[in-house]
Amino acid sequence: MKKYIYIATLLISLIGCTDELEQINPNVVTQENFWKTDADVLSAFAATYKMFKQVDNGYWGVRGVELTNGRGDDFFIRNDVKSLYELSTFTNTPTTGTPSGIFTGCYTGILRANQILANIDDVNISDSKKQAYIAEAKFLRGLNYFHLVINFESVPIFTTVPQTREDYFVANSSEEEVWKRIEADLSDAVNGLPVTYPSQWVGRATKGAAIGYLGKAYLYQEKWAEAEVEFSMLATTKGMSKAPFNYDLLPDYGDNFVAGNDNNIESLFEIQNQNVGGTAPWAGENADESQGVTTAQEFAPAEVAGWFEAFPTNKIFEEFQEEKTITGDFDPRMYATLVWDYPGAEYYNKPFSEFELQFGFNSMIRKYQNWRDDNEGIWISEINEKALRYADILLMYAEALTMQGKSSEAMPLLNRIRERANLESLISLSQADMMEEIRHQRMVEFFREGLRFYDLKRWGMIQEEVDASDKEGKEFLTLPKHEYFPIPQGEINTNPEIEQNPDW
Repeated sequence: MKKYIYIATLLISLIGCTDELEQINPNVVTQENFWKTDADVLSAFAATYKMFKQVDNGYWGVRGVELTNGRGDDFFIRNDVKSLYELSTFTNTPTTGTPSGIFTGCYTGILRANQILANIDDVNISDSKKQAYIAEAKFLRGLNYFHLVINFESVPIFTTVPQTREDYFVANSSEEEVWKRIEADLSDAVNGLPVTYPSQWVGRATKGAAIGYLGKAYLYQEKWAEAEVEFSMLATTKGMSKAPFNYDLLPDYGDNFVAGNDNNIESLFEIQNQNVGGTAPWAGENADESQGVTTAQEFAPAEVAGWFEAFPTNKIFEEFQEEKTITGDFDPRMYATLVWDYPGAEYYNKPFSEFELQFGFNSMIRKYQNWRDDNEGIWISEINEKALRYADILLMYAEALTMQGKSSEAMPLLNRIRERANLESLISLSQADMMEEIRHQRMVEFFREGLRFYDLKRWGMIQEEVDASDKEGKEFLTLPKHEYFPIPQGEINTNPEIEQNPDW
């Protein structure tokens, strides 16, 4: 994918019909001269994958990372960018820009996946390749709908390409209907995707990624038995990867967040970033756009040319210290995730004492930062975003088992996570204690990975955990209103069929 995704991005959504023209310019991409070759399909996929990291609208672009993390009790975004501060402090409205951008980005990805599905039969390739491409497009469509349903709840469903202006005006489907669409797309993807690709295509969706996300979709709906079935295809209850897959935990947790270890054995799906292409990360979809992201510079402190936008709350700082390792040290995930004033602490090759802590917080973000370099400068970070890690599979599998009263079966899965962190293995816990431990492990394992708020929501624990934090803006949290974002006002204004979420 590092190679694949940098194929010149084709703006598939701009291809239109040219019935009025009697002649077609061979130098211009149109519906008539596209969708002929395998290269055309790969270009279409490149444009579809690429939406995941688009700077304003991509779910793993800088604004998407800020959106998915910003509402957590472990994360704070300062008031430099109004829309980010609003969502972080629960003062957002239907006109707040960042959720609107993510809504647009998801539907752009869905449109591009639907265009592949609509035109694949016209392409001169083998039937087996067509079936694999159909599965891949459905994975991408299903993943975008997953992001929509967990953020906006009831949204319109498109499974075909709109042909007229009126076709774009679609009413909300129920949350249940959106989940059914996700399950269908991911199930088809499981059946049609390969286990692996040749090395030049690394990063494309695989069977393991589809199984993992299908299991996650079931887990988010509390379909514990169905989730167990999917996760059991990826791992045994001892935590080992199950044939034909070879997933495993990296020995060193922190190696997951270094560019040199991208696409490693722990990764089921990740977003491919590289400092290539244009030099303007905010350029939009044109030749000036970089294929990396600015997230690391956004989160870096001012002393190293960062924009110091985001901070770990003191709640997460203290959560990491709830348990020491078997040698009496801090959890190694704490060293990989945060930096604070401990003996010998360095950050961007400077003693940590040279940095000024902000807003009363005791630490700064180290995870996903290029902190081994001298500064972030105007860097375009090329550390891949790990969208789905094997550690997540193990803990979700443990949760699905525990919620069915199978805590003893879940224990080996949980202990795999604990053992890598050099924590003492556990022997036996009640269901309630097991879930408490899983919740703790998820909080410290996945800080900055965009999972915390969504975990709290499905556990029904947003209010109590935000109230118990030092998060600024917690007094503005109103439930169930803030469980989801509102449908963006721009959509309400232009689509007469869509309705606002009732709590907004």
